[in-house]
Amino acid sequence: MWLFVLFLAVPLIEIALFVQVGGLIGLWPTLLIVVLTALLGTALMRNQGAQAMAQIRDSFNTLRDPAEPLAHGAMILFAGALLLTPGFFTDTVGFALLLPPVRRAVFRWAGKRVTVQSFSTGARPQPGPHPGEVIDGEFTEVPPEKRPTHRPSGWTRH
Repeated sequence: MWLFVLFLAVPLIEIALFVQVGGLIGLWPTLLIVVLTALLGTALMRNQGAQAMAQIRDSFNTLRDPAEPLAHGAMILFAGALLLTPGFFTDTVGFALLLPPVRRAVFRWAGKRVTVQSFSTGARPQPGPHPGEVIDGEFTEVPPEKRPTHRPSGWTRH
């Protein structure tokens, strides 16, 4: 239900802001602001996205938990979508998500509300004995091979 309200409220907010801003500064300056914020947001998103990718790679290389860098990357991607959507409200939310302190606050807020039920690294169990496991068996000692008494030919390896 809240998603329906969100999809209904955001366009209404955008329309009201367009009418208000357009009435204050005119049509062309309003459209120019929308286009400039999309261009500026795209440039900022690319920069922030590259930094997030570097943090994700670093967390994988140092075997640290990649949850926060991945969440930051997802929020930057969402911010880019909001910045490309024409409107003042979506631009404001998009620019806010490009600020690292805002992303950290959103991550902490979401972390309090999310429960991880299971976690897997994707590693498969290796065949063979596990520590503490005993394998019973019988063996027969095999005598070493006889070595040839002549020099090896060029056709075989000994």
